[in-house]
Amino acid sequence: MKVLHLDNNHPLLIEQLQAEGFQNDENYKGSKEEVEAIIGQYDGVIVRSRFKIDASFLEAATNLKFIGRVGAGLESIDLDAAAAKNVTLFSAPEGNRNAVAEHNLGMILSLFNKLNRADKQVKEGKWLREDNRGVELDGLTVGMIGYGNMGKAFAKKLRGFNVEPICYDIKDDVEDSNAEQVDLEELFEKVDVLSMHTPWTPLTNKMINAEFINKFKKPFWFFNTARGKSVVTEDLVAALKSGKILGAGLDVLEYEKLSFEELFDKPSTMPQAFQELMQMDNVLLTPHVAGWTVESKEKLAQTIVDKVLKEFGNQL
Repeated sequence: MKVLHLDNNHPLLIEQLQAEGFQNDENYKGSKEEVEAIIGQYDGVIVRSRFKIDASFLEAATNLKFIGRVGAGLESIDLDAAAAKNVTLFSAPEGNRNAVAEHNLGMILSLFNKLNRADKQVKEGKWLREDNRGVELDGLTVGMIGYGNMGKAFAKKLRGFNVEPICYDIKDDVEDSNAEQVDLEELFEKVDVLSMHTPWTPLTNKMINAEFINKFKKPFWFFNTARGKSVVTEDLVAALKSGKILGAGLDVLEYEKLSFEELFDKPSTMPQAFQELMQMDNVLLTPHVAGWTVESKEKLAQTIVDKVLKEFGNQL
């Protein structure tokens, strides 16, 4: 089987496929059109998020049997077109779920205790203790929207913090010993901390908007390590200004490109809401790196290798 690698990943991915008899070619710089011109030669594609695997790409991929996405989601792939061509899809949420969970918890503790602001002030020669009095996670209700790989990993990290973990998911019976599944009404009633763990879908697109935010009974903290386009930034900023949202930790942003690699290519065109977000002391921002650890790079690659070999290794 011939496999085309479109993004640079952990070397074990190519090494292990090679050892099992796969032929591996690398194309990290060609345009989508250039790749489409040669993709008919290949049985498999390994990609992160370089460009969208759309219907035209799949139409050109006349021999394609599988696509491996070295990441958690498949939103960069036309799922209907892939299904129509019987292309098997692999993703790797198991590979970075621990990294995402740790990052999310780190953002909560940092924001609650004003660590970033306090660090900056001390380095500027300011010793402002009362100004940096924090709040505790202990005793709060932490709600998770989405309770798959990422939500479950995060709930596991909450053990020992004496919180009430609850989750909402469109699937039934997803709860486990780490979180109780509730309906939206109970989520709105109880939540002190809200954490997003959903893929991007038409259902989650712009889900966190003014109407949704205003349904919560109490002011709450908001954290998103899932997908930026699930949040209407303008409405989030308005809620931060009004105090409805007490603070926000965001690893993903509405304005990201598909590749997630670059946000500030045209900073002058950034919307006003985003410019305001960047100036807020009660907002913590990171550049889509929650799942981006040394360990997760290896785990993601290994997960894809294992899935490809399980499905296609016996066909060599």
